[in-house]
Amino acid sequence: MPERHKILSRRGALRAMGASVAAAMVSKLPASSAQPSQAQRTGGPPRVLALIGDRYHNSDYIRVSLDRLFHELGLPVDYVSYDQLTPSLLVRYQLLLCLRDGMIWPGGYLGPDAYSAYERFLQPGYDGERRSSAAEVPKSWITEEQGEAIKDFVSAGNGFYALHNSSHISLSSKSYRDVMGGAYIGHPPLRPFLVRAVSKDHPITSGVSDFVVNDEQHYVAYDKDPHNIVLEAENIDGLTYESHGTKSISGWVHEYGKGRVVFTAAGHNIPAMWQPEYFKVQKNAVRWLLRMT
Repeated sequence: MPERHKILSRRGALRAMGASVAAAMVSKLPASSAQPSQAQRTGGPPRVLALIGDRYHNSDYIRVSLDRLFHELGLPVDYVSYDQLTPSLLVRYQLLLCLRDGMIWPGGYLGPDAYSAYERFLQPGYDGERRSSAAEVPKSWITEEQGEAIKDFVSAGNGFYALHNSSHISLSSKSYRDVMGGAYIGHPPLRPFLVRAVSKDHPITSGVSDFVVNDEQHYVAYDKDPHNIVLEAENIDGLTYESHGTKSISGWVHEYGKGRVVFTAAGHNIPAMWQPEYFKVQKNAVRWLLRMT
């Protein structure tokens, strides 16, 4: 082959390679910068936006858990950081899912686990007393504009699925709490507890049997009609949390404006997220929120 042809062939190969790389980069753009796909512009499946991950809940396990859920439901899901949550982003989705708390740590922190004392050994001159950095001070990330954006999103007829520690965000935003319906109280250490359906008449508890998870039993307050509570947790070993007894609310559902809201409290680890009966609850919840049933 003449040298000129060889050069042209190499150039053609490089162009093809460049096009492939560019296409791959576009497909991996974050949710905030990706453009709607042709399927979504022409009546494709509903789109899900997931706000996940915090100091105590690594995004990796949450993504692994949720990827399986939405794959089995045949729904596309995009993951977003708290600072990317805007009205202009939400308008492109039909379901917002949240599994994260309300805190960020601008000054940094020593470790992801506040419930162990391992960080004390990292302090120079450790003398038996816990010495946390003065910079280890959390602040709320949610703005009132973001709370209002979620409120408007659900009111317009979309779905909101709040899981596990997302009830903590309610402590920082009146608008968020009004939509979600309740707020975080606290939780004991990881330990087994039973979850049962209070009523099996609702679509998200239909066909769901009682189940046990080794998880954080979150205690939460619910502000709306108690008839909306669909799941209850109980430590059947008789262990309590402070003055709140052995039982806690573990799930609720309600209508908000033209939209729908579901909260389920389990979800600190993959075994809890994938417990077969709880996985069934999650599938039912998404279908109900998106009016797929």
